[in-house]
Amino acid sequence: MRTLRVIFGDQLSRGVAALRGVMAGDTVFLAEVMEECTYVPHHPQKIVLVLSAMRHFAAELAAEGIRVRYTRLDDPANAQSLSGEVLRAAAELRPEKIVVTAPGEWRVLQDVLGWETACGVAVEVREDDRFLASRKFFEIWASGKSQLRMEFFYREMRKAHGVLMEVGAPVGGKWNFDSENRKALPKGMRPPAVRRFAPDAVTHEVMTLVKEEFTGHYGSMEGFDYPVTAAQAEAGFGAFLKVRLRDFGDWQDAMAADEPFMFHSLVSAPLNLGLLDPLALCRAAETAYGKGAAPLNAVEGFIRQILGWREFVRGIYWLHMPEYAARNALGATRKLPEFYWTGATKMRCVAQVVGQTMRYAYAHHIQRLMITGNFALLAGLHPDAVDEWYLAVYADAYEWVEMPNTRGMALHADGGVVGSKPYAASGAYINRMSDYCAGCYYDVKDGTGARGCPFNALYWDFIARHAERFENNPRMAMPVRSARNMAPAKLAALRQRAAWLLEQMEMGAAI
Repeated sequence: MRTLRVIFGDQLSRGVAALRGVMAGDTVFLAEVMEECTYVPHHPQKIVLVLSAMRHFAAELAAEGIRVRYTRLDDPANAQSLSGEVLRAAAELRPEKIVVTAPGEWRVLQDVLGWETACGVAVEVREDDRFLASRKFFEIWASGKSQLRMEFFYREMRKAHGVLMEVGAPVGGKWNFDSENRKALPKGMRPPAVRRFAPDAVTHEVMTLVKEEFTGHYGSMEGFDYPVTAAQAEAGFGAFLKVRLRDFGDWQDAMAADEPFMFHSLVSAPLNLGLLDPLALCRAAETAYGKGAAPLNAVEGFIRQILGWREFVRGIYWLHMPEYAARNALGATRKLPEFYWTGATKMRCVAQVVGQTMRYAYAHHIQRLMITGNFALLAGLHPDAVDEWYLAVYADAYEWVEMPNTRGMALHADGGVVGSKPYAASGAYINRMSDYCAGCYYDVKDGTGARGCPFNALYWDFIARHAERFENNPRMAMPVRSARNMAPAKLAALRQRAAWLLEQMEMGAAI
């Protein structure tokens, strides 16, 4: 049976379900299309990463003797949509069957479900078992629970896959060492350099194309050095295991000026493309602990992000889509400030995070949650606009992982599905976990003055606005009480300062 095997740009794994059983008469299909490059204004480095990785993967398949049909973005015959290219391929190749691995995004799945009628060919959609929790597993786990919490899901995943377990109990006697992952970086300490990868001829060709086609997109393409093959991604991860993992645990949540990568692994972009295997990463980190090469708080913290958080947010996405994409529990309405795109703000923390995002298409999880996400939460930015920004600017962003992290974790717009509380914080948290406040235009210890830190006034305004909603939330009751017990004149001054800042922001001023 002649089979057309469709591979999406984030399914670049040799073991992906659609490639199982590939035979001599089959054709493997990949297509670069404008629709996928522009449904949000993706960072040029993300476009380069995906297209280059696709071209390398197609070449590897062809080197195995597998027949590959590959459409380049600048092909004059390109329909510039995935469905259009599948329809064109089916018409030309006349397959008896189309096989595809279930896509990661809801919108793409809706297209796939229409292929059988459009092409007049049977379509087999196989489960994406590169993830460690199937959609069914997550549905069963979630069934009947009034609240879904990552910590309890994570424990089930540890048990199911036997990761960091001994005789049915967690290694070290605890499931979670998060309390040991919150140290600020000591003054003068600097993380080691990360392993990066110089572009080869294939990547340079893609870079030329992207420079011509996407000049108006946010971010710089200069300095692109992401891994674009499985071998490169493995080498990058190996370097993390050797020189960075041992310190990752202590300073997992730390931030420092001009240090975009800290001790992080940088595996999210290649992992979400399919260049790395999630369970293999967990096993390798576990082995490092067994050999004494890294402490338990580092290894457990790393594994928790992959086996716990990554799988959890994917489960949440598929459990609640498509209605999840419309959630706005806090009624946020403000538009995204221009400084999210330009970095032109006097808030040093925001300028640092947006600046490195423009340069690298990267920020680590605390920068995303507690700087740009926290500001968006406090300022009441509309979840749609914030979703689009995060999806556009980060090389590792796909809707299944981005939306629950943004709309759920950062903005609490899902009403508490992902997190039990909004991650709202004043400037004190930023000052404790970073050195951003040193040399900032604003005074982190002031909330009401002309140079008072915007996070301070916006924080108390946020608490006051939503006091009734959160007064019975055990994790929010204390700040609500503090706001209610504050001297009325002081609270009024903080809220007046917040109103002024928001007015200036909406007028386009670089606050």
